[in-house]
Amino acid sequence: MDIKNELLTLAEPDYQVFASRLLPGTPNVLGVRLPHLRKMAKKIVKEGPSSFLTQSEFVYFEEIMLRGMVIGYLKNISLSQHLQFIKEFVPLIDNWSVCDSFCSGLKVVGQHRDFFWPEITAYLTSPNEFKVRFGVVMLLNYYVDNGYVERVLMLVENVKHQGYYVRMAIAWAISVCYVHYPHLTLRYLQGSTLDTFTYNKALQKIRESLKTDPDTKALMKQMKRSETVDVC
Repeated sequence: MDIKNELLTLAEPDYQVFASRLLPGTPNVLGVRLPHLRKMAKKIVKEGPSSFLTQSEFVYFEEIMLRGMVIGYLKNISLSQHLQFIKEFVPLIDNWSVCDSFCSGLKVVGQHRDFFWPEITAYLTSPNEFKVRFGVVMLLNYYVDNGYVERVLMLVENVKHQGYYVRMAIAWAISVCYVHYPHLTLRYLQGSTLDTFTYNKALQKIRESLKTDPDTKALMKQMKRSETVDVC
């Protein structure tokens, strides 16, 4: 498969404009829709992904997105091999879209959570904004359950990185915890020392959830902090 030519063929100028607006600062966006990329990724895996996965230079945003999808679709490899592909890919992440798409495709992590837990949580202390976001988004995708939710809340509370995309991911993670464990997460929020921006964004995301009832929406509004106040 001539991947670059196929991407160029599938590119849509109008969608390129739309996608670029969602990804400020991300260069070389062609404008290929996600269903096309997923179809290509499955075809690459079926035909043999080895040559594509050894490629080290990428021109287009979609090539990086495609590589992440291919890693998610890999079958019949060891957990150690899968982990190695993940570790090689994470440094390529430089925007929220690649990060979140990659995370959602890593179903293998949800099937072997104990194995991947130390590696996933290690990213939370990285100085790189998107490595930290990767760690947080992986937690909210695969670790919000009885065995892990309290540890997830403790870990996101202690993330030190102040990057915008990290803080938004933390807010998102807390809202996911609230949907599944409202009483536990409410207690956490009532004692949280998160910065005001992240705390308020978490409340906002809880209010905006389709699963949130009117009483909870009102409570979250009451709990909002003044933007000039921070908890030390």
